Amino acid sequence: MKVTVTPSACSGSVKIPPSKSMSHRAILCACLAPGVSHIDNIAYSVDVQTTIEGMRALGAEIECYEHSLKINGIKDFNHLNASVINCNESGSTLRFFIPLFAATGQRVSFTGKNRLLKRPQKIYEDLFKAQGCFYEQDEHSITIEGALKPGNYTLPGNVSSQFISGLLFILPLLEDDSRIHIENTFESKSYVLLTMQMLEEFGVKVSFEDENTLYIKGNQHYHAHDTAVEGDFSQFAFFAVMAAINHDLDILGVRHDSLQGDKQILEIIKDFGITVKEIEGGYHVCKGEPHAHDIDLHNCPDLGPIVCTLAMASQGCTKIYNAGRLRIKESDRILAMETELRKFGCDISSSEDEIIINGGMTQTPDALSGWKDHRIVMALTVAAAIADHEVVIDEAEYIEKSYPAFFNDCRKVMIKVSEFHD
Repeated sequence: MKVTVTPSACSGSVKIPPSKSMSHRAILCACLAPGVSHIDNIAYSVDVQTTIEGMRALGAEIECYEHSLKINGIKDFNHLNASVINCNESGSTLRFFIPLFAATGQRVSFTGKNRLLKRPQKIYEDLFKAQGCFYEQDEHSITIEGALKPGNYTLPGNVSSQFISGLLFILPLLEDDSRIHIENTFESKSYVLLTMQMLEEFGVKVSFEDENTLYIKGNQHYHAHDTAVEGDFSQFAFFAVMAAINHDLDILGVRHDSLQGDKQILEIIKDFGITVKEIEGGYHVCKGEPHAHDIDLHNCPDLGPIVCTLAMASQGCTKIYNAGRLRIKESDRILAMETELRKFGCDISSSEDEIIINGGMTQTPDALSGWKDHRIVMALTVAAAIADHEVVIDEAEYIEKSYPAFFNDCRKVMIKVSEFHD
């Protein structure tokens, strides 16, 4: 699918969809809790549907309603009803599932699409093999057999926090206590805090012994619980930047006290000189004349593509650092944004871990590539809305991965977006 974006001024208000990160976590916790749990404020992105189908394979009973789930959780790990689990493109699903499905003691294979199985998974391979468990990966699948044991785990801090969260879902259920020690800089720590927050809602306690060591008491149990998923600051960021460079917006549906790392977008746009006001249920973001400011992505890598758009629309030189993990997402997001923003005449360069952007758009391209990446498509849509003439973006269907209603929400705030197929 392609979309045509016509330059247009946004206005009004938009309600942000529920957090994909918290949806994954809530679904897993509810499925691990014997008894019935209800989860409200659910949006059925492809990633969330993928997690639902996987947990059904583990034996959970899940009923889907328009915006909610009713989940009857598993009592044990003896009801696996599929030996091949399709994780599509969801890194969270894959990395949360691997330690969890290992608890069945059965041989299980995980498949995926596009770049999923090319993204680094060696952390688990090393852990499984160190414990004498079977772990095999090829270009088509990852196959495991053998449950992980309680004990001491050491993980590097400069890899995805999804590996740490994956262990946190299963280690509390094991008979003895465990510890996870994080070596060096603990990146994306906020995502681990989100996992701990959701675990606690469902009766499971994990604590920090020190700044880099997690203590997990064994022999705990998940308890059925009703919860509502908070709004997604990852998606909030697209409209926050849209407002900052286009026109004022009320952006609703998020919590002021959220622990999400991507809430950092508020501080980022303030650093660029943009006025942000707290309002009931969200924030009012004012259009401004953004001025360049350095951005640290170590705790919020998903903001990478949209802050590149912000930097292009700002005056001065922006340095974005701790950005290396963008290269191993659904696309090489640094290469993708470099390639596409240059089509706007933007002066942009990068190293392995940094992006340098000298603000300014000197031309408007006729067409852009979405790189089969939801966040690239959305970041380019925000850029195209302030261009000089209409722009076509291809592979736009990839927004289904995380934010299926994105183009509809753009239209709600008066951005002219039309979809078509060749």
